[in-house]
Amino acid sequence: MEGKSCKDSNIIMTQQMNPHDANLAGNVHGGIIMKFIDSAALAVAVRHARVNTVTASIDRLDFHYPIFVGDLLTARASLNFVGRTSMEIGVRVETENLMTEQIHHTSSAYLTFVALDKSGRPMMLPPLVLDTDEDQRQNLEAKTRREMRLKEKRRKRQTMLIQIALLTPKFLHSS
Repeated sequence: MEGKSCKDSNIIMTQQMNPHDANLAGNVHGGIIMKFIDSAALAVAVRHARVNTVTASIDRLDFHYPIFVGDLLTARASLNFVGRTSMEIGVRVETENLMTEQIHHTSSAYLTFVALDKSGRPMMLPPLVLDTDEDQRQNLEAKTRREMRLKEKRRKRQTMLIQIALLTPKFLHSS
């Protein structure tokens, strides 16, 4: 399978925020921003895989600055890492007040997507070609995050198995 360059999948997506995007406080609802981030990452994932992809996880998401009705939201999404069947996409979101020209970083997130074949099973992805020093840096950081996610997943699984083992004798002896 031939590799694909990061730049072939990266996107910039913009959308102006409207009154129906607002919450009761008058700011844009956080769920709207989350969907915007997921949509931008999805476009990157599909561009790389050229098949259906699904969101497997999203790392921590913090909102650093409020977004208001009328603001222009911009998501810059880039492919950071490609494994066998999954990939990490980084998304940076900025908001621009079109009247004052002020731009603020509002949030960033890393999402993991899995490519699916026609039967809905995970499938092999084309490898990622790292063309620039920036691509290599982002890839190295993504590998570190991936290792941390896998380590956390193993730790949670071990904790769950221990809890099951501790509870099982109680259930067996209570009958």
